[in-house]
Amino acid sequence: MFREGPYRFYFFSREEPRKHVHVICPDGEAKFWLEPHVELAVANRISPQSLRTVEAIVENRKQEIIDAWYRHFSD
Repeated sequence: MFREGPYRFYFFSREEPRKHVHVICPDGEAKFWLEPHVELAVANRISPQSLRTVEAIVENRKQEIIDAWYRHFSD
């Protein structure tokens, strides 16, 4: 979907219907729910500092991510 710095944001096709985004970086990975508000779903080996950074990116780009979700899953 997109990259920002060392973070790559993406979707898994048909994983589950609730809107969410995955992120991976050199020190780990995480998954965030997008609705009703941005919330950490799971984190694996990602540092607290990276987690805060990623959550801020998701918050700032939430509408862009949701729009991409609809494009990705409209097929």
